[in-house]
Amino acid sequence: MVKRWQFWLGLAISALFLYLALKGLDLGQVWQHMKQARYWWLLPGVAVYFLGVWMRTWRWHSMLRALKPVPLRRLFPVVCIGYMGNNLYPARIGELIRAYVLKRKEGVSISASLATILVERIFDGVVMLLFVFIGLPLVPAIPDRWRTFVIGFSLLFFGALGVFFIVAASPGRVQALYGRAIDRLVPDRFRGPVRGSADRFLEGLYFLRSGRDVAMILATSLGVWLAETGKYWFVMHAFDFNVSFFVLMLMNGVVNLFTTVPSAPGYVGTFDDPGIEVLKAFGVNKEIAGAYTLVLHAALWFPITALGAWYMGRESLSWRELGEAARIRQEEAG
Repeated sequence: MVKRWQFWLGLAISALFLYLALKGLDLGQVWQHMKQARYWWLLPGVAVYFLGVWMRTWRWHSMLRALKPVPLRRLFPVVCIGYMGNNLYPARIGELIRAYVLKRKEGVSISASLATILVERIFDGVVMLLFVFIGLPLVPAIPDRWRTFVIGFSLLFFGALGVFFIVAASPGRVQALYGRAIDRLVPDRFRGPVRGSADRFLEGLYFLRSGRDVAMILATSLGVWLAETGKYWFVMHAFDFNVSFFVLMLMNGVVNLFTTVPSAPGYVGTFDDPGIEVLKAFGVNKEIAGAYTLVLHAALWFPITALGAWYMGRESLSWRELGEAARIRQEEAG
């Protein structure tokens, strides 16, 4: 599913970020703070997190409506299995797994559902940038590298969103454009499958033509990430520090933008180092920041992974079958 070089690159990047996260920390003190944490605060945190997962499901349900209306109760397990895949496989393979499971259960084209998932990720990135824009003025002294980080991700996500709006607004022109490119660049026997896959991907962007649908997606994306920030807030109460909700929005935005960087499964390191650095910038003791971030990371990783694995068993899905998702997509293109 993932090329060997991509796996090792992700592992190396995670190792680097994990080294930066733990560098200079007194790990004995970090462990003490973790042992003394009031873990019952994780319960409301997990509850509000799954409220966000339900909102993610409703958002995807609305985006898929033009392709096939899928009931929320049938779509929720698919979402959980996909996020489990993101936590267990590198390179966000969970997104492909989610599209494959939807194809298996509901017969929705993998190419079309991948288009909706990609747009989801772009809207998520835009909301993360909004959180950063809100929280960044609160930082006592903004490092130059943070400005570079914000500019880079702004160009990436707003640029990608602009391209998708253009594509959705002019499907005929886009279809003619990639049709000519396929005729010139793709061998005869592959032209039909490639054109069919591109057509289905374009079909998945249909919802972007409606201003009402776009506003709904943006509003729901905002609700999703505010719910997740609510989990940050609840878990904070398990430790001996206090920052404002806006600071946690900033932390949420920063760490989730960094998790777009290739890494080992579960975003090891790419979540932890930026999270600790944000809290340190607001005067939080570095060992407490380290303990909180590590516990938060585990609390975000484990519940959705466990529920996704349970749904996977209920749907009689095997690990080998998930590993064939990429091959199934190629067959569908034919």
